[in-house]
Amino acid sequence: MTYLIVKFAASAALVMAVSELSKQSTLWGGFLASLLLTTFLALIWLYVDTRSVEKAAGLSMSVFWLVLPSLVFFPVLSVLLIKARWPFASAIAASTVSMFGAYVLMIVLLRRVGVSV
Repeated sequence: MTYLIVKFAASAALVMAVSELSKQSTLWGGFLASLLLTTFLALIWLYVDTRSVEKAAGLSMSVFWLVLPSLVFFPVLSVLLIKARWPFASAIAASTVSMFGAYVLMIVLLRRVGVSV
């Protein structure tokens, strides 16, 4: 049980750190968020839980391939907020939908070329 609490606290602290740092500087908040620290923690937790280098490597490659479509979210959000002047909640929702569309497209493309994720 203590291990689960440590996992939860470390993961929550990361999200809180990005949020708090972003209040002072969006550049440094973005830098911290872009370090893929969540993935780093997930890889550590997965390996500690399973002792499987195969699972860790599989997660690593899945993240590699799926980072690409996740990047669609950011320019869509910026355009909707700044240029189209959408309300924040609507822009987040539309950006998320576009990102999931990009995920589906990427998974279909990867399967066609024989890459499993």
